Parts: sequence; C-alpha cells; structure tokens
Amino acid sequence: MIGIKNVIAIVCGGGPAPGINGVIAALTIEGNKHGWDVLGIYDGFSRLARGEKKYIRLTYEDVSHIHLTGGCILQMSRYNPTKKESDLCTVVDTLAELGVTHLVTIGGDDTAYSAAAVAEYAKKNGRTIRIVHVPKTIDNDLPLPEGVPTFGFETARAFGTMEIENLMEDARTTNNRWYFTIAMGRTAGHLSLGMGRAAGAIVTIIPEEFTQPSIPLQQVVDIITGAIVKRYLTGKNYGVAVIAEGIIEKIAPEDFEQLGQAARDEHGHIRYSELDFGQILKQTVLAEVERLGIKVTIVDKEIGYELRCAAPIAYDIDYARSLGYEAFQFLQRGDSGAMISLQDNQAVPLYFDDIKDPVTGKTRVRKVNVASVHYRIARGFMLRLEKEDLADPGLANAYKMTLEEFQKRYGYLFE
Repeated sequence: MIGIKNVIAIVCGGGPAPGINGVIAALTIEGNKHGWDVLGIYDGFSRLARGEKKYIRLTYEDVSHIHLTGGCILQMSRYNPTKKESDLCTVVDTLAELGVTHLVTIGGDDTAYSAAAVAEYAKKNGRTIRIVHVPKTIDNDLPLPEGVPTFGFETARAFGTMEIENLMEDARTTNNRWYFTIAMGRTAGHLSLGMGRAAGAIVTIIPEEFTQPSIPLQQVVDIITGAIVKRYLTGKNYGVAVIAEGIIEKIAPEDFEQLGQAARDEHGHIRYSELDFGQILKQTVLAEVERLGIKVTIVDKEIGYELRCAAPIAYDIDYARSLGYEAFQFLQRGDSGAMISLQDNQAVPLYFDDIKDPVTGKTRVRKVNVASVHYRIARGFMLRLEKEDLADPGLANAYKMTLEEFQKRYGYLFE
C-alpha cells in the first residue's frame, strides 16, 4: 500500500525441524531486497499473546549462513492463541503496534490453525494483516499432496535411519537383544515407516494400519511378539521394532490406565514424553516371550528429539529456502490466507479454508496411505505374523499351542 511501510513478522510455532533457519533466511533476504522490514518474533505466539514485543529486526548479515544450521534462531513455543479470544485480540493488537503488515508462520498443523485464526480475527476486526503459512514438521502430517514432504522430514528420516541401523548392529553384535524404538509422530506414522523401511527394521507398527477406532494394548504386544518368535525360528534372536508413538492414541480406554496419567499440551495433545510407553511394551512382551522359553533382553528407546534440531541435509536446505522465497512472493503479490507448497516444481498456495477439517475445524492431518505401493512394499519387508501363518503347525508349536488353539488365539489379528 502506498505510503505504508511493509513489515513482515516471522513466527515459529510447535517443535523444531531441520530447515527452519533456511526459511527465515530466504524471507529476510527477499524482504530486505525489496525494501521490506523483517521482524523475527521470539518464542512463537506466547509473547505476542501477552502483549510483549520481543523481536529482532533481521538483516542479511544476521541470516547469510543460518540455512546451514539446525535449531531455530528465534526459539519456539507451542503456545496456542486460539484458546481465548482475548489472546487472539492481543496478538493482533501487538502485531499492529509493531507496524506489521504481513505475517509468516512456520510450523505444523497446530500453527497452521493458529495462523488461520489470527487471519480471520484480524479481518473480522478491520485489520489488514496478510498471512502465509510455511509447512514444517518432521511428522510429515500436513495436508500436502501425497509424495510431497514437509520440510525437515527427510533430514529427520535420514538421521533416524542411521540411529536404527546402529541399533540393529548392536542387537546383532550383542545377540539375544531387541530394541523397541518409540518414534515421534503424534497421529501419523510417516516418520516411523520411513525410518523403519530405510533401516530394515524387523517390524514397524503405525496407527494407520488399524482401521478400528481403538485397539487393545494386547494387540500391539501380539504383533511384536509374533515378529520376535518368527525371527527366533530363523536362528536370529535379535532385532529392532519401530513403534509410532501415535499408537498410544489408539489404545482402548480400558487399557489406558496402564500408561499412567498424562499431562496435555496447549493444543490438548498428550505429552508423550511423560508416558513410558516403551517400558510398558517391554515388560508385557518380555512376559509373553519368556513364557515361550525365549530368553531375550529388550531395551526401549525413544527416537525423535535428537532429530528435530539436526543440521538439515542438502534436500531440506534447498527445499526450505525455496519455500521461504515463494512465501515472500505470495505476500508481495498481495495474497493472503494460505499455506505455501511446492508441487511439480511450481509454487502452489493451499488456502486455509481448503485444508480445514470440516468436523474439527482444524487443519487436516495427512495419514499414511496404507493402500499405497509405498506402504505395501514396506509391509512386505517386515517379519510379523501373517494370515497364512495360522496354518503352520510348526509356528503353533513354538507358541506351545495346538494348531486349533493357535488359530483361535491369534485369528483376531486378521479380522
């Protein structure tokens, strides 16, 4: 607008992901090049919602090499400004007091929802703040087209794969040892499946493979036990099982008390870090395999936090900078209210109304497509109980059951 200084505010929400600094750098460089001010807001929406103006005025000197680094130079917060209208009001007022004309949010599904809410509230109250969201999460669960990852996912998958490979080698070297890796991914199994498939984990379990709303904890135990038994019968009493943490959301309410009381974050999600899900699986599976006469050591390990602030691989460096560049182009054209994406080498805005879940009103979550070739191949490489195993008397004998008992006990896994 003529006579008004264009000012971009950058807000980073949710958890870290490799590549955030690349987005910040590209936005700053392009903004400065066109005479726009760029403000980096510290701590997500948390300070804005309190009326605090803690920011840095970003220049080329501040960002020229940050695209190579992990973490986030602005720090981050999961603060949810949509829970109270007063918070939304304060966020919009604080941005206006800073002279902000354009807002860029970098984050996952919750931050995308917050961005949409801020845009709607500002418009409803006669404020002109143009907004664009840049999709970021190592969970890869934002509603992009299939095959288009969120930035940070490929770096997290690469480093997670190396970690699982090392655990596989440790299990082989020490023998009679299994690792249960609980992998980050709140509601979708993309990261677990990606790491497990690339590393050659013996079995990977993701929430999307269960079509029913809830499952008994015993079902997860039976799947893992089946993998251990079948592996044992090949003469290899070791391996790695990858379990997506989103499985916790699938556990039946009557079993949930076994997981203990859990706190929830600003968006109402369970704080998985406060649940010892791996320990529960470990003790339950140990009881099963020991009953079968299999002596094994099980070590549970969480994978996720060590991946989030890794320095991005070349793919995510280039991807994140491209998204930052295109986010600025989107705003410069006068557009607003969308998540920016790259599809078929073109920038494609996905408008907030189009990516909203009509039931929850929040940003849709992209799940693993278990009907895809990608999943079918991953599933084919796993070692776990299959329907045809129900006709194997040798396997039934390993379970110390008659064939009829074996079929009756484990047939439910294939219903």
